[in-house]
Amino acid sequence: MSRVAKQPITVPKGVEVNIDGRKVAVKGAKGVAEMAVNELVAVDRQDAELRLVAVVEDKKSIAMAGTMRALLNNMVVGVSEGFERQLELRGVGYRAQAQGKTVNLTLGFSHPINYAVPDGVEVETPSQTQIVVRGVDKQKVGQVAAELRAYRPPEPYKGKGVRYSDERVVMKEAKKK
Repeated sequence: MSRVAKQPITVPKGVEVNIDGRKVAVKGAKGVAEMAVNELVAVDRQDAELRLVAVVEDKKSIAMAGTMRALLNNMVVGVSEGFERQLELRGVGYRAQAQGKTVNLTLGFSHPINYAVPDGVEVETPSQTQIVVRGVDKQKVGQVAAELRAYRPPEPYKGKGVRYSDERVVMKEAKKK
């Protein structure tokens, strides 16, 4: 069986897990998350632990048990602690400003960019060159951060652009005379 699926998911205090057939709902301090579990996987609850077991012992259902375990664990972590992705802007005149459900970006184009933030994700700008994306759903947080970065990815010669705070851009040498 999958090594990932064998590990139990510990449910922290303050987090409620409701299993209704194939549907699993997790409620915590940060919010609520729901997921439909694949029919090849069964979810068992024992006290403060969740275990996922493959219904049939074949390669596909074992792999699916590991995937469902990872997704369910991300839901539990998301509603208890939340997920966060930090971006930074590098370049002269590059700025970001969060206004309600939109982020206004000035990235050296002839026009400003207004990015509409989807539901379930919070975006804040502690400074003009920093963007913090927070939310319960790990996939949504990563997607929003990737879409913001895609407007002006870091270029390898001067390093200008939008990058993740932990991203390391390998600089190229400029053309020689």
